[in-house]
Amino acid sequence: MSVNSMRAVTQDRFGGPEVLKVERVPRPEPLPTEVLVRVRAAGVNPVDWKTRAGGGMAGVLGEPPFVLGWDVSGVVEEVGFGVSTLRPGDEVYGMPWFPRAAGGYAEFVTAPARQFARKPATLSHVQAAAVPLAALTAWQALVDTAGVRPGQRVLVHAAAGGVGHFAVQIAKHLGAEVIGTARGGRHEWLTKLGADRLVDYTTTRFEDVVTDVDVVLDLIGDEHEGTSTRSLRTLRPGGLLVAVPSGVSAELHAAAAKLGVRSSAFLVEPDGTGLTLLAELVDGGALAVEVEQVFGLAEAALAHAHGETGRTRGKLVLDLSS
Repeated sequence: MSVNSMRAVTQDRFGGPEVLKVERVPRPEPLPTEVLVRVRAAGVNPVDWKTRAGGGMAGVLGEPPFVLGWDVSGVVEEVGFGVSTLRPGDEVYGMPWFPRAAGGYAEFVTAPARQFARKPATLSHVQAAAVPLAALTAWQALVDTAGVRPGQRVLVHAAAGGVGHFAVQIAKHLGAEVIGTARGGRHEWLTKLGADRLVDYTTTRFEDVVTDVDVVLDLIGDEHEGTSTRSLRTLRPGGLLVAVPSGVSAELHAAAAKLGVRSSAFLVEPDGTGLTLLAELVDGGALAVEVEQVFGLAEAALAHAHGETGRTRGKLVLDLSS
């Protein structure tokens, strides 16, 4: 078998999970300042299945064929000219190129060395692959966008999901009082992660029981029962809504201004420095990683079908070690 090719999950059209298939494709070569990483595991995120179906980042990637996936954990195989931070054999993890194509569902990826960081020493590659996109989203939204401070009150929607379970822990680490929305069966687990109060959205409208919030991290969006708009009434004057999946429409922005609160759209960026900080939190015991289910590379379609149910606890990961 040619050393110039590799296995990858490709799609040649938009559609359901069935469009995903494993094929052999050319192996990438690192350019100057880039590294070639042998992928041991790849995280699966909502943006993956949205893009597969023609939404998500399809407008950035363009028409198929392409290889999905942004979360990877693996081992540096080669380094390009000018790379000084990494060397062959280093175990790394990252979210390269986002929102441009990274091709994470493959045996190898290339990207700028500084978009990777050394993998948390206490995590396996499968666990580490669950971290980058979700944890960076939570970190950048809460720290860089919202500037969460000790004593503030933070509401996290979809607290049991990939981004949500990291957001609960990061907000708690920042000294905030953390409120989360999740199904009742997730409450005990989320309390152990640091949530101070939880609302079962299947039985209670959160805006009826939550008030005086400084920051809402909305990981659901207005397309699901007007979650963003309803969240505005939970904020205290001057409070901030960070809307992750669907952004902030003109109508939502106007509604926020009318109520004397703020709204902000958000999109995560590659951040090797941020990944180093997150690795320190993981290795220090302040950030736990939840992987609900692991799939093989050839089972990517099954992983997408499972993820699209919206019932995942934590993350889904593809294991490329076999």
